[in-house]
Amino acid sequence: MTTLADPVPGGRPGDLRRVPALTADLAAQGVHGIVLAYADTAGIARVKTIPTARLEAAVAWGVGMSPVFDTFLADDSIVTTDVLGSPDGDLRLYPDLDQLVPLAGQPGWAWAPVDRITQEGERHPGCARTFLRRVVTDAADRHDLVFKAAVEIEWAVGLGSAPGTEFVPAALGPAYGAVRQIELSDYTADLLAALTAQGVDVDQIHPEYAAGQFEVSVGALDPVAAADRSLLVRQTIRAVAQRHRLRVSFAPAYLPEGVGNGGHLHLSCWRDGLNLHSGGEGRYGMTVEAEAFAAGVLAHLPGLTAVTAPSPASYLRLQPSQWAGVYTAWGRETREAALRMITGTAGRHDQDANMEVKPVDLAANPYLALGCVIAAGLDGITAARTLPEEITGDPARYGPDEAAALGVRRLPQSLPQAVEEFRADKVLRAALGPVLADAVTAVRLGEAAAVDGLGPVQVAAAYRWTY
Repeated sequence: MTTLADPVPGGRPGDLRRVPALTADLAAQGVHGIVLAYADTAGIARVKTIPTARLEAAVAWGVGMSPVFDTFLADDSIVTTDVLGSPDGDLRLYPDLDQLVPLAGQPGWAWAPVDRITQEGERHPGCARTFLRRVVTDAADRHDLVFKAAVEIEWAVGLGSAPGTEFVPAALGPAYGAVRQIELSDYTADLLAALTAQGVDVDQIHPEYAAGQFEVSVGALDPVAAADRSLLVRQTIRAVAQRHRLRVSFAPAYLPEGVGNGGHLHLSCWRDGLNLHSGGEGRYGMTVEAEAFAAGVLAHLPGLTAVTAPSPASYLRLQPSQWAGVYTAWGRETREAALRMITGTAGRHDQDANMEVKPVDLAANPYLALGCVIAAGLDGITAARTLPEEITGDPARYGPDEAAALGVRRLPQSLPQAVEEFRADKVLRAALGPVLADAVTAVRLGEAAAVDGLGPVQVAAAYRWTY
């Protein structure tokens, strides 16, 4: 007979012993409820919440949630596959106590990411967090590699009093301008305070290019923790904004034109404490493995876009000459290339060198995006790929012959095109497994069908406040 003191399928044997002290500490901080969070296939953060007093039961037995959410679209309609999308069955959400944190932006609440486990105690094949952990473990076992990762977060700040679904910028100052920083100084100061209280180390926070837009860059962690942090930071940005009577959008294109919101991935490969993107004999100090990893990501980018740019609104953002990285090209500090190599400042190369994957936005499930990018990079190592010739400047200037000679091609220009590339990419589909791969395909095609016939204005409006 299983008791509360026994090991549980969703956690570690010692987790239950930690709960009484955690519960007492949370209560002392005035925490009454806990948000249990994960991202679905459409990239929406879905939650269940429990009273703090129910944490022990959640750690022991999980909290129920239907597997149907794997095939929810952004508008909450449901598509079906052969194995997902029915109203049958149940899953259990198990909180990760190592990532549990009181929410400074939502007094009275704490937050924890979850793993999704079947009622029989097996890892759910549709759990994106489990998928990313599996990919990371495989890299350590097969290649003795670990990773540092971070997700950039861009968002637009609008007036909370704007009518209906309209977006009215809450700050009117110029891009990167002091005027805009001053206009929302109180909000961003409170945001920094909340993130610090939650243990999030912030590298930069500043006004960005588009109307009312800001960006925050946070410290790198292992990939699973980095994906967790992406959800936590967005939860905090939104909560603090609401307390200031503001409204935020993380949508790829919250307006029909312009640069939109990105969610660029930063990733570096490490072994035995050494950064493989620095100190090697390859280009810009890359080791042979770091270059092969980058070459694998570059080779799989067309199929990756179905995961990293998963919304119809993503393709309003993925336009040439807007620093979105819409061509299969790489370069050192080249912001128009899909793969930007960052060497860092002299004296910091061994710590800061990394690669930035640019055709990524915040409609992407961060666990799926990071997992698929790593799987593509590992395939590059296995196949001993090398990077093509580096590009400089804007690849949009190349004529067809020159682009072909350099291996530069335009990434998919619509979600259905991205799905076709994804379907043809056996490496990505195998890494995800049949359940997740089918869910990605079904949800992407469902999103495309949902906006079929709509123009850019209507597409932007459809997703403006969903993300």
